[in-house]
Amino acid sequence: MTRPKIILSVTLIALIIFAASAYLWTQQQADVVSTKAYEDSLLERPHSPSFGPKNAKVTIVEFFDPACEACRAFYPFVKRIMAENPDDVRVVLRYTTFHKGSDEVVRILEAARLQNLFKPVLEAILIKQPLWADHGNPNLSLAWDAVKEAGLDIEQAREDMQSAAITNVLQQDNADVKAVGVEKTPTFFVNGRPLQTFGAKQLVELVNSELAAQ
Repeated sequence: MTRPKIILSVTLIALIIFAASAYLWTQQQADVVSTKAYEDSLLERPHSPSFGPKNAKVTIVEFFDPACEACRAFYPFVKRIMAENPDDVRVVLRYTTFHKGSDEVVRILEAARLQNLFKPVLEAILIKQPLWADHGNPNLSLAWDAVKEAGLDIEQAREDMQSAAITNVLQQDNADVKAVGVEKTPTFFVNGRPLQTFGAKQLVELVNSELAAQ
């Protein structure tokens, strides 16, 4: 082999080793960050709405924006995971108000929780999302129409949604979104591990791997 070819081969091998090392380091760093976030309670707060048993083997934390189309698209998959593992999977929602108008809708959801109507109001919001969630100019009156149909006491909700407690929920979740480094929705963590590759299939596989490890 000629000297130039030897140099080229050595260079390519070095580049491959460097790339592999960088990839492994990135993966390790992601695991370290997510684990630390989980240990520091950045992924879940006492006020966070959740579905499923508290002692579930697997906890899915979803950073969720009610105006996010992908969050709406993922909702049936998350429901299916829970339906197939009713005793073993718990879902925690963290509010992520990236879109215009999302903060008001989060306030509606929190007001609905005070009326024990969180889930039906959440589903009404998602079903009617294409009507109200124009990211540049959301029509929140249509969101209110949707939650009224779900049985929400609108007058009481408008009063409750301005409470200091609900404001604190929004502020804490916004702070945790920044601290964890969430930049898009939905972002999922499964038992503190981030979903590395985006997709419903990947979420199911990560949940199943965590279930198998218990």
